[in-house]
Amino acid sequence: MNETPETSPAVYRLLPKLAQYQQLTPDGGDLRRLKRWQHLGAKEDRPVRFRTEWAGERYWSKGDFPSGHPGGPILSRRFVNRFGADTLRTAGSLMPVEIDNATTDEYYLLLVDQVIDCLDLRRSSKPKKLNGEVTKAVYRADALPSHLPAFRLPQFPGAVQWNSWAAGRLVELTGHQIEARLCWSGDPTAVPHPDPWGI
Repeated sequence: MNETPETSPAVYRLLPKLAQYQQLTPDGGDLRRLKRWQHLGAKEDRPVRFRTEWAGERYWSKGDFPSGHPGGPILSRRFVNRFGADTLRTAGSLMPVEIDNATTDEYYLLLVDQVIDCLDLRRSSKPKKLNGEVTKAVYRADALPSHLPAFRLPQFPGAVQWNSWAAGRLVELTGHQIEARLCWSGDPTAVPHPDPWGI
């Protein structure tokens, strides 16, 4: 991750590295509600709670970024404090996560409200009918909200896109617990991940 917002804007998908860290698995009903809100935008669908449970070996550590769901980034309280809660809130709101049988663990779901129409539809791959996924994305640099840590696209509302400066800081703060997949870069020599939204 060598890009800086001043010299070469870039957009990433973030997910936890496949390492020995426990991950939070969302409740199916709460995840469906989150997806419905992201796709339809109705106020009554906005999540009011987000229940999860830890998955993985009990002796594994609990990571600071323990969810790979593209539309539901979850961050530890320690991580939120170090990154800056106010900075994260420029993208949306932080909602406490309810974790089954883990009352002392403090994690937050980042509900990204900022939906920005900055995709170059002519040069990008056609959004998939099922979920709007854009496999090959090209962004209009003049419309990219580089001041935000994260945003969503109207064409692909169920996925959180991270600007390069925020992605770089998150990777640094977690001690490289996060995999950052390049979706697009303003640098023509940069090579995007071949399947940024795949598992």
